[in-house]
Amino acid sequence: MSHEFSDAWKEGLYQAIFQRRDIRSFRPDPIPKEILARILNAAHHAASVGFMQPWNFIVIENLELRRKIHAHVDTERKKAAEKFEGERREKYLAYKLEGILDAALNICVTCDPTRCGPAVLGRNTIRETDVYSTCCAIQNLWLAARVEGIGVGWVSILEPACLRDFLAIPEHVIPVAYLCAGYVEQFPSQPMLQTTGWLPRAKLEETVFSEKWGQPPGAELNEKLKIKN
Repeated sequence: MSHEFSDAWKEGLYQAIFQRRDIRSFRPDPIPKEILARILNAAHHAASVGFMQPWNFIVIENLELRRKIHAHVDTERKKAAEKFEGERREKYLAYKLEGILDAALNICVTCDPTRCGPAVLGRNTIRETDVYSTCCAIQNLWLAARVEGIGVGWVSILEPACLRDFLAIPEHVIPVAYLCAGYVEQFPSQPMLQTTGWLPRAKLEETVFSEKWGQPPGAELNEKLKIKN
């Protein structure tokens, strides 16, 4: 018995992965609650170590609250620019790095490390698996949004402590991702930071090792890994 999906389903999955983008510009159209619920349900069905399901999703539509978060992000953006020099700094400052006010809504994805108590199946040696599991939920959310024609952008230029204050997140809960979500005019064919020359996409064959770190795979696999980026 084969457990493969049909060719059409497989193609749809790969297209969702390859056409997912980190979006910064949005249309103001609201996201129907039925579609939002589907996206959140997809996120909620992510894999989690020990089935701990440590995530929560804070949906933020209030514009005044978003203005406060936006002001904080803008301050942090300017601080971050100081890490770069010359042309690199100018390029950084020219980028639109968030769509907090433009998007239909924002979503903060959090991780509660205490969700299942101190002993969690599979977490004994790697404590951070709760955060890793939450990242699986974020990826599910992103891909589900893409197939619904909704763009998502991850805003990482903020202080977690400030986000806790803005959203009344308990001290023990970790804010993992602050996302903007909404409809878009288009999904770029390539990531913006790739097309603008900030960084190139790494070659797949240079990221895959065999048996141990730094040892390339055999010739047959290595040849197959040379996929056009």
